[in-house]
Amino acid sequence: MYYLLTYDVVPEYLQKRAAFREKHLKLALSAVSRGELRLGGALTEPTLGAALLFEGSSAKVAEDFAAQDPYVLNGLVKSWQVNEWAIVLGAGVENPN
Repeated sequence: MYYLLTYDVVPEYLQKRAAFREKHLKLALSAVSRGELRLGGALTEPTLGAALLFEGSSAKVAEDFAAQDPYVLNGLVKSWQVNEWAIVLGAGVENPN
């Protein structure tokens, strides 16, 4: 199952994230190495937030990431949500619905 974690961020998020970026990327790379995080990044110009695509057996994989993310813990993220994403087409997607 795929889960999309989206962040609604504070104004000037791209500038403010520098102090927490190293720890955020370390957390993200750890999730990548476990096969949980597939894609992630900021939605830019204008900065709308961020989106991260997770794969796992439940939404908990994305929820746990957000709960530990330095961007969330330090107030750069105003709110976040996780939605199951029923992917139908794409490279590497097997058995499309």
